[in-house]
Amino acid sequence: MRKKMIIHYDPEGDFLEVRFGSVTPSYYENIGDDIFERRDRGSKEIKGYAIFNVKKRKINELKDIEVDIPSLAQ
Repeated sequence: MRKKMIIHYDPEGDFLEVRFGSVTPSYYENIGDDIFERRDRGSKEIKGYAIFNVKKRKINELKDIEVDIPSLAQ
């Protein structure tokens, strides 16, 4: 069975979240510039990313956000 990647954007909260697989008890680690890595509490596996203040970033400061993602196949 393959894991799914879920992408959610909340315009009111100006929050973008990308999740890998099913939701598990997790915590967030700040990796800089309002970007957080979501990690499983038990295994420490990366379960996704959260990006805050998406719309508030100035257009001339926008750049690609590059992060390593785990394999989505299981």
